[in-house]
Amino acid sequence: MSKEFDTDVIIVGYGPTGVTAANALGKLGVSTIAFERDKDIYPRARAVTVNDWTLRVFQAIGIDKPVLELIEPQRALHWVTYDGQEIMRQEHPPSTLGTPGAHRFYNIYQPTMESELRRQAERFGGLNAVRYGFEVTGIEQDADGVTVTATELASGTTTTVRGRYVIAADGGSSPARLLLGVHLLGDTVPTEWVVIDCRAKRWWPDRNLLTFWSDAKHPVVDIMLAGGNHRWEIPLEPHEAPADYPTQAELWPLLNRMGVTSDDVEIHQHAFYKHHLRMADRWRVGRVFLAGDAAHLMPPWAGAGMQSGMRDAWDISWKLAGVLKGELPEAVLDTYEAERRVNVDFYTRVAEHLGRVIKQQLTPEEQAAMAAELSAAQEMIARGETPPEAPLNAPPVLAGGWFTRPQGEDSAIGRMIPQPEVSTPRGVFGRLDDHLGHAFVLLGDRVDPRTLLTAEEKAGWDALGSRYLTVRPVDSASEGPDDLIDLDGVLAPWFERYGNRVVALRPDRFVLAADSSGLTVPPLPTAATAVEPDPTSVSSHA
Repeated sequence: MSKEFDTDVIIVGYGPTGVTAANALGKLGVSTIAFERDKDIYPRARAVTVNDWTLRVFQAIGIDKPVLELIEPQRALHWVTYDGQEIMRQEHPPSTLGTPGAHRFYNIYQPTMESELRRQAERFGGLNAVRYGFEVTGIEQDADGVTVTATELASGTTTTVRGRYVIAADGGSSPARLLLGVHLLGDTVPTEWVVIDCRAKRWWPDRNLLTFWSDAKHPVVDIMLAGGNHRWEIPLEPHEAPADYPTQAELWPLLNRMGVTSDDVEIHQHAFYKHHLRMADRWRVGRVFLAGDAAHLMPPWAGAGMQSGMRDAWDISWKLAGVLKGELPEAVLDTYEAERRVNVDFYTRVAEHLGRVIKQQLTPEEQAAMAAELSAAQEMIARGETPPEAPLNAPPVLAGGWFTRPQGEDSAIGRMIPQPEVSTPRGVFGRLDDHLGHAFVLLGDRVDPRTLLTAEEKAGWDALGSRYLTVRPVDSASEGPDDLIDLDGVLAPWFERYGNRVVALRPDRFVLAADSSGLTVPPLPTAATAVEPDPTSVSSHA
């Protein structure tokens, strides 16, 4: 077999996960060839939201500004009953990951946003190539690379492409996963749901709130989408089937139940689906990495399915880029599943719990505990205190992977650093990440990080091409060209909260190490210890 390569990375599937990987790798100078069955973007809005973590990923790959023009802030969500009782309301706090004015959640219209992601990927020209109308029918690996065989659906002819690695992001049915012999474990909930997408004709009270109509028999997701769109997700009753809704006329009684009429909206499409709780038993086979729905499927309640795939794409992309450029050891690729599996499992559990709230399936004890938490939060707000953030609102944290141990509630390790607006000593303003660049960075709170490092520790960070920067408050003078002025006064309290003077940041802005627990470059896991799935996770459920 030829040892020459047609590209660095082959991407199988060009949906939200695949196109995010293409943008990320292109931004990092890595060449890709993508195969996708369908030229046209799937017309139905499957995902409905992105949050500030995903926007920070978009910022890293240079596409956040055009995407922000297409999406709209989501200010709150609440759970209501059909008799008008509000069970629970969750106001979204301001973002800590974006500069002032950024929101924690945004409503999207997926076909429009996905089209923009494809358009942005075209900026890399010959670095990226997309072959539409092809289905991957073969994957062969050797010690140096992967040869992918793809069949053109229109002609039946086959072609082969050789790359160093493959990202398989070809959806829940994933032909690539089947070719690799990877099993998708878990369950599919038998209830069928109808998704009704509408164009809004007028405004109605609280339309901009994400509303969960909570009812044991008729739970409904009711959400405003970007661009004047609105969506309802409604379960069919046990005796019903999709065939009972052949036209839009049969859908109106479902909407009427919530007071929605043809004066409010125009139905433009509908579809049926079931909820899945499934995860691949392994996400890596040699040089091939599963991502997005090919690796995991979750219920929609947490709004994290598509976003988890995009985060998969960013995690594996910056690591592949580092390996391909000789900047990172190949062992870093073993951290992909260790980090992403645990995080996806967390959001799957959150989605399951929210689904039980929506369906009014909580036990009396769980209902009492939820009421007590809400009451305590309201009392803290009344005293001017800040209550603990709900899981959906909490800033991201990674529970496993490439970090210094131990982690914990009082540790910054594994957490994403906040992102204020900062300035250079010469007065160049911008967001923190834009000044940090794509690099490992040791960041000191009013101290030069190099002064806290031993010669051996510094040699380790130097080997990663690290930068050394000092954050200073706005009311102090800069002391050198490596200073950044925190214009928002955000970082000093954050350092103090976790008891750190220096943190080491990965290119994805998660804290890799801190002076409070040691500034040696953390060792990478061995192949035998890289992935330690939670035995109670969805991936272990038959």
